Amino acid sequence: MEPTPHFFEQGQVLLIDKPLDWTSFDVVRKLRPLVRTKKVGHAGTLDPLATGLLILCTGRFTKRINDYMAQEKEYTGTIVLGASTPTYDLESEPQPGRDPAYLTEVTVQDVIEREFTGEILQTPPIHSAIKVNGKRVYELARKGKEVKLEPRPVVVGAFEITRFDLPEVDFRVVCSTGTYIRSLANDLGAVLGCGGYLSALRRTRIGEFRVDQAMTMEAAEVYIRGKFSGGGAPVGTAG
Repeated sequence: MEPTPHFFEQGQVLLIDKPLDWTSFDVVRKLRPLVRTKKVGHAGTLDPLATGLLILCTGRFTKRINDYMAQEKEYTGTIVLGASTPTYDLESEPQPGRDPAYLTEVTVQDVIEREFTGEILQTPPIHSAIKVNGKRVYELARKGKEVKLEPRPVVVGAFEITRFDLPEVDFRVVCSTGTYIRSLANDLGAVLGCGGYLSALRRTRIGEFRVDQAMTMEAAEVYIRGKFSGGGAPVGTAG
């Protein structure tokens, strides 16, 4: 069938490999004019310092966003032990903690399995997009206002160490929606007694969608322009 200007209005799913330093809305804002429909949304925020899989829905498929958001997520990344930051990542300056040299990989993995695997209660970072009384808490935190967030249940199906080279610990996490990997890093450092923060994060899977199926921003632009000139479907799209 000949592609029409209504292709994206009818509903499409685009799998994007979000670049470093882009907000999730930056991706939406960049691609919305190209797809020629106002209905464009993403299924789950990635912080600017994170990379990886971002699901974009267009047109009628924006109704699927909540379904995609509810699906299991997988992440890989790096935690730095021996310091902490107010934002739990490198959005703020690390503050020195205790030298983690006393820790072993076995000790850290034991704490992970005991305290941070299965159904846990997690307090989100105050530097997050959660709303309290209609205000995003990061806006309140930046103004120096006291913010209290209640812990909420999340499920961590897997939390594995993939490289142990102090102060850095590489990991793989499989978790439910609503889990903050920054909080896992901060809370792990607190339980270990040395402090910890997230220095790198990549989302590798949402449900059955994997980042190796995703398009770069450049490839997405080429694909979208191609649909209006009769181009086919590349890696990075789903029906």
